[in-house]
Order: sequence, then structure tokens, then C-alpha cells
Amino acid sequence: MLQPVTNQSIAEKKSFSVQVTTRPEEVREAQRLRWQVFAEEMGAHLMTPEQGLDIDLYDAFCEHLVVRDKQNGQVVGTYRILTPEAAISVGSYYSDQEFDLVRLQHLRPRMVELGRSCVHPDYRSGSVITLLWLGLAEFMQKRGYDTLMGCASIAMQDGGHNATAIWKAIKDKHLAPPEWRVFPRCALPLAALDTAVSPAIPPLIKGYLRAGALVAGEPAWDPDFNTADLLLLLPMKNLSPVYARHFLKDHS
Repeated sequence: MLQPVTNQSIAEKKSFSVQVTTRPEEVREAQRLRWQVFAEEMGAHLMTPEQGLDIDLYDAFCEHLVVRDKQNGQVVGTYRILTPEAAISVGSYYSDQEFDLVRLQHLRPRMVELGRSCVHPDYRSGSVITLLWLGLAEFMQKRGYDTLMGCASIAMQDGGHNATAIWKAIKDKHLAPPEWRVFPRCALPLAALDTAVSPAIPPLIKGYLRAGALVAGEPAWDPDFNTADLLLLLPMKNLSPVYARHFLKDHS
């Protein structure tokens, strides 16, 4: 999903706006989009205080990156951003629920967590993702943070066989060094699952890996979303030169 800026996407940017917000009415628009994608489209079982909105404990502590279609005013893409200072305020990163992050303790003071990434199904041509990443690049530069972290999900309608095949396919080349390893709190039974299937790697994971991200450990099972989640780390110093040229130099 992380893609270099193309001539087409640059032209299409004129139809969209991108911003980081904490305004309640704009956050609700992002939460409504998340509900549509996660609950209605993907079938996730969301524990939320308000039907039709994906709301959890972390939202109030996050800043929300939103892409809006200027022609109809609709929020069509979003990421939520939890800074290290906000993680201290809420008491943890979201990923702490799924993984033991003790080996990342030294990274926490400058580590930003990304979550709840989604794009409206009518806008998945690439331009909205490009804008989300332009917004993230600007955020990281202006705030002076140096590491991105986030869970990348793999659907488990097949019982986890594809997730296991993906893990086997990427771990040798992209696994983080031992000092950055995390440990799933609810691990997939990798040894019991079929790895003979050809892995179908989600575009988001492909994009992160091409950008220079590292897989921090074995996948965890998220029962609410019925997904296998890989924790990905992207030190900004490791950002692929291709992506750095597009997302940092051109947006500085």
C-alpha cells in the first residue's frame, strides 16, 4: 500500500485534502469510516460504546490523520497516530495488548504507533494511500520522531494457513534483529498450520517491507478482528531511498 508518488497521484491530489486532527467531529468521521471498513466489510466484532462508530480507549489520546475528498466532503482514508508521550498518558501502546514489547523499551521515547489504517472501498486506487503516507512523513519530520511501529493484519478466514505461509516467506529476509524482537501474547500455532499454500501477502505488508520495515516477531491472533497480526517496525533511517526521495525530500 505504500507507493511512490506517480504523475497520476500528483494530479489527483488536487481533489483531496490531508490533515492531522483531534477535532471531535472530524475524529467521528474517521471512526465512522473505520466502522464501515472493519465491521461492515471485514466482519470484525468491535467493542464500541456507539453503534456505527469504531471507538476504543486509545482514540482520545491519538491524533488522527484523515484524507478528505474535497468534492463531496467525505473522509475516505485514515490512520490514527499514537505518539510516545500520548502512550505514556494512556498507559501503553495499543500493540502492548497483542505483544510483549519489552525489547523495544529503548525505542519508546521516539517511537510512534500507527493503527486503524483504512481506505474507503471506492478510493483504493493508490492516491489516498499516497496522501496518507505524505501526511505521515511530514508528521515524523516536524515532530522529530525516528521510528514507526504498527500491526499489519492478515485475514484468517482460512484458519491461519495463509498467515503462516506469509510468516515463513518473509521472516528470513525481513526479520528484525534479536534486540528488537517482540513476542505474541496469543500466538498462532504455526507448527500445526499448512505452509504448503502459496502466500498471498496483503498490499500493506508488501508496501511496508519495500519501504524498509522489519518484522519484529511471530504473528499474534486478534480474536476481535479474526486476523493474524504482524508487528512491523520502520526506523526512518532505514527508509528505502526510493521512498525517502518521494516522501521526505519532496514533502519537506
